[in-house]
Parts: sequence; structure tokens; C-alpha cells
Amino acid sequence: MASISFVLLVLSITFAVGRAQAKQSNPITMGSSIFPTTHPTSWLSPANLFAFGFYQQGSGFSVGIWLVGMDNKTVVWTANRDDPPVTSKAKLEFTKDGKLLLITEQGQKQLINSSTTNSVSHAAMLDSGNFVLYNEDSKFIWQSFDNPTDTILGGQTLFTGGQLLSSSSESDHSTGRYHLVMQDDGNLVSYPANSGDAVSDAYWSTDTYSGNGFNIHLYLNASGSLILVNESNLETVHSIYPLPYSSSTSSINLNNNNNNTIYRATLDAVGIFRLYSHTYDESGNDRVSPLWTALESPCKVPGFCGFNSYCTQDDEQSYCRCLPGHDFVDPNRRTLGCERHFSEAGCRGGKENAVSYNMNTMDNMMWGNIPYFAASMSMEECSSSCLEDCNCGAALFKNNYCQRQQFPLGYVRRDIKDGYTALLKMGLHSIKPLPPVVSNTVVITSKIAKLQIVLLTSGFTILSCLALATFGRFILKIRVLNYKRMLRNGNLGLPEELTLRLFTKNIDVNASAAEEIVLSSWAYKCFAARDLYKLVIGEEVDMMSLEKMVKVGLWCIQEEPALRPSMKNVVLMLEEPGAPTTLNRRRFFSSNPTRRRRSLAYYLPIGCALISTPTRRRFISSRTTRRRFFSSILNRRRHPQSSGELAGMYSIQVGIKSSAFR
Repeated sequence: MASISFVLLVLSITFAVGRAQAKQSNPITMGSSIFPTTHPTSWLSPANLFAFGFYQQGSGFSVGIWLVGMDNKTVVWTANRDDPPVTSKAKLEFTKDGKLLLITEQGQKQLINSSTTNSVSHAAMLDSGNFVLYNEDSKFIWQSFDNPTDTILGGQTLFTGGQLLSSSSESDHSTGRYHLVMQDDGNLVSYPANSGDAVSDAYWSTDTYSGNGFNIHLYLNASGSLILVNESNLETVHSIYPLPYSSSTSSINLNNNNNNTIYRATLDAVGIFRLYSHTYDESGNDRVSPLWTALESPCKVPGFCGFNSYCTQDDEQSYCRCLPGHDFVDPNRRTLGCERHFSEAGCRGGKENAVSYNMNTMDNMMWGNIPYFAASMSMEECSSSCLEDCNCGAALFKNNYCQRQQFPLGYVRRDIKDGYTALLKMGLHSIKPLPPVVSNTVVITSKIAKLQIVLLTSGFTILSCLALATFGRFILKIRVLNYKRMLRNGNLGLPEELTLRLFTKNIDVNASAAEEIVLSSWAYKCFAARDLYKLVIGEEVDMMSLEKMVKVGLWCIQEEPALRPSMKNVVLMLEEPGAPTTLNRRRFFSSNPTRRRRSLAYYLPIGCALISTPTRRRFISSRTTRRRFFSSILNRRRHPQSSGELAGMYSIQVGIKSSAFR
């Protein structure tokens, strides 16, 4: 009954204030909307003290409630605080069925108020900082006061089991690293958010324990008194502010409220619970005054500085610094802690392990880790024992008492009054940190930019192909012209001795008949009639060699390729004295006189050209050179017919000119 009576008392007071303010303000009707950058951007309270709507957070916008001031906005409540900020194209709509919907640019809908069973009539932003939804009887059915984030305002209660969650920073109102819990045992306690609410991790409390089972609530009244109230008898159990406790604040006083002053109690981003007052002047400017703080310094908040760093104060400002042998994980966010920059030697134990480390000493230090070893000894013994212990990373020493501790070290701070002497083990070999990797990757998301890149790439590719084609055609024309020029000049780029030339050769032939002009037929007839001397009139030759040469030549130019000798046999016949050189007259002459004349006469001028100079005569006169000549013919010519014809031509010419060679 007592619990119900307290709740009814608080609710009746809220109803009375809410109904009075609702009568004084214009209600927010269903179907209304607000926008981040387009008017209206918020719904104001009657006296323009509070606003509900969009506020700037980073590069986007969040939905919340803030104190209206000329200089800045003090955010006291945030809806769906861990959702990412929305863009300027979002919209907050108070729908016709009584829902507060945040509609993102992509069309996603996020519910601000929890579902209600009663029908909603209208909404209002009150001067108390409470945003409420009313039914048709002007009774609220949902209020922001029931869902606090990091702040309670004057007239607001934090019930048993409730908690305040700090923000990540002053500008980022997402959930931070600390929370304040109104416990079931009646104690108001602050913990790091990731500690599991262990007793050893609590860093502040009211030390108010209710052994009789009554619920205790935290209440900030409209006059600025921050108190713990017993639900059963509505009495003040503990006065947090003001102190010392006086009879003037022994009960909840709702009538002593200055309309120009707003009170708020906030668990700030560094984990300290503080009480402030905001006093407004006639021009609308507010003057902020700190009234009370749970802790004097953030250095007393565990985890304010991360692992392997310690908190220290300078001119009443708190700073995080790294322990010796460590560097900041992120120099721009020094509360994240530090990492080791020396190499750790393998555990060898005893004095062998000590040669890889030395000990650094720091005075007036404390940390929250539980030691794995503690014993009485001198400072020198404490230092050497940690140095030789593979598990020891640091030790605290005070009053001849040594406590050894492993890394990483947490909750480290410098305490001038109650500090210990810290002995820190540091490796002798430093690890140089790698320079940060700078990514030059550019991600392009614009469709227009992508289209431009495709067009530019395609155009460049087409132009390159055209340029290559034009260049290739130009080079081809140049080479054709050069080839034609070489043909005219009789030079194909070969050495002078091997260059084929276009020419006509005049041979003095004493012929009594026209058929003697056809060399192949005439040579064969002279051979058959034993009149070879007619081929070399006016020259002294060895008739046996001449006969042999002519035989080989005639054999090599037979009409049927299969009857022609191989190059190997030609060489043997020319060089061996007893080699057979039989020749079939019937097979030599073709029935086609044109082909018959061409067999040797077509190739004879080429052979003459090859042996026309003294250099070529010497070239083919030796035995070794003749072999190379025939081999080159075989390598250069693909068809045996051509090779045979050339060999035949060569043999006849050698035979005819043999006397000149000698």
C-alpha cells in the first residue's frame, strides 16, 4: 500500500502540473510533422524553456529534448540514442493513430513512444522538460520522464531498478561507458558499464542500504533538492544535495520553485554524477551553475584512462598519460589506453630473465588490479623479484610491502596523498611502431561520375586503336617503298657478295642453229654427241671433269623430281672419282617443249650470277665451301625440285667454268 501511495502521490503531482501546463500551451495535434532543417524543426514548451525535435549530432540529426539557450543546446533526453543519426531529409510525424514515428530518408520507420493501449488525443512539450501524450481526458498515457537517458530534471524520479547511462561524449549522446543504478538494496551506485556491476568495480555510492526491504527512489524536486526517498513513508532517507541535512529539506517541497531556474542531475560522459542549475534572464540567456559533484576528479573514475595508461591532474584538469615503455593506441583519443612498444623476451627464469629488462620507478601511483603475489620485503628485493619473475609486469611497494601484478594494468592513477611506489618492468629492446597506412583508394558512388569514367576510358581506348592502326599503316607503306627501292637498286639488305641483282648476262655463243641458243637442250646434245668442247670454245679445260660436271647438272634438272639425285649424292658424285653418273635421255626430255626449255635455261642465269665474280669463284672452289653451299641451298629451299634445279645449275656452270677456276 505504501508503494502504491507514493506512486499515486508522484503521479497526482505530475497530473496536476501537466494539466495546468497543457491548458497554458497549444496542444500538438495528430498529423503534425517536424523536419531537421525545414521549419518547424521542433515543438517548444509554453515558456520556450524546452524543445522536442531534431538536434544536430555529428553530420546528421537525432531526436531528443534540450534546454533552449542562446549560446548552446543542453540535451537532456534522446530517443533511440544508439541508432545512427538521420539525414536532413528525415521526418518526425505524430500520426493520426497517436504514434511518434521517425521516418528516415530511405523510408524506414522507427517508433519513438512505446505502444499504448489507450487512444491518444494530443501531445505537449511541458516546461518541466517532460514530453507527454494525452488521452481525451487530458491524462497522460506516455511520458519521456519514464525513460530517462543520462539526466533527470526537477520533478523527475529514478525509481528502484532504474538507471542513468552516460553519453559517449559531450557531442555524442549515444550510450557511453558508465551507468548509475538505483539498486534494490537502497544504494545508489556508479559502475563502469562493462564491469558486470561487481562490488569491486563500484567507484561511488551513497552507502544507503535498506535492510527492511522497502524500496528507495532517487528524486530531484523542483527546488533543486536531490534526495533518496523511502517509498513506504515518503520520508527522505538520504540527502545528496544540499549537505548537511537540514529540516528545511526533510520533505518533498513542491511549492518552492523559481520559474526562472531549471535543475538537472546528469551522469556525464566521464562517469561523474553532477547537479546543475540553469537560471534564465529576461533576454532568454541561461546561466549554468554546478551545485554538486559526486567525485572531484575523473581520475577517480575507474577506466577513465584505458589499460597501461594512468590518470593525472594538472591545474585541476585531468589527463591520460602512458606508462613507461608504452604509446597511445590512438593519440587523438587518449582515453583508449596505451600499448607496449618493447619486445618481450622469452621466459628463461631467474637471473637469465633479468638481463632483458630493467625496472622504472614512479611515485604516488595506484591501480585497481588485484595482485597475484604479496609479501613483506625491501624495495630492492621487490624490484629484483619482479625482474626475475616472468609473470610480473609491475609491482607496488609501500611500508616494506610488495605486491606483484601482471600486465595489462587497469584503473591506474597518480594519487599524491595515498599513492604507492610503482616498480615497472620495461624491455631493453624497443619496437619501432609502423607508420600508419594511408589508403589512396577512392570509392566512387555517383552514377554520373561512373558514366563519365566509362566514356573517357572508352574514348581513350578507341583513340589508341586508331593511332596504332594509322601508325601501322604508315610503317607498312614505308617498308613497301623501301623494298621497292631495294629491288630497283638490286640490294635486298644482304652483304654485297650474297645480294641478288636484276641483270642480263651476255654469253658469247657460237651457234650454227637457233636451237643452240637454248642452253639446256644444246648442252645435252653436245653431251650426247661427245661434242662438249663446243661449250668451252676458246678455253682450255679438263674434258673429263667437264663431262662429269655436265652429267651431274643434267641429272639434277630432270623433269621428274623423283629421278633427281639427293644433295648428298650430288656432293659424292662431284668429289668421288668412281661415283656413277648415269643419265636417261628419255626421262630428261619432256613432251612439253616449254617446260623442257625452262628446266635449266630458267635457272642458269642465276647460277651464272652466283659464280660471276672472282670472290664467288674462290668461294665455291674448295671442297668445304661446296658442302656449305649445298647445305645453305637445302636450308633455304623448301621444295626438293628447287634444290635440285639449283644444284644442277651449279654443276653445269662449275663444269663450264672449271678451267677459269683453276
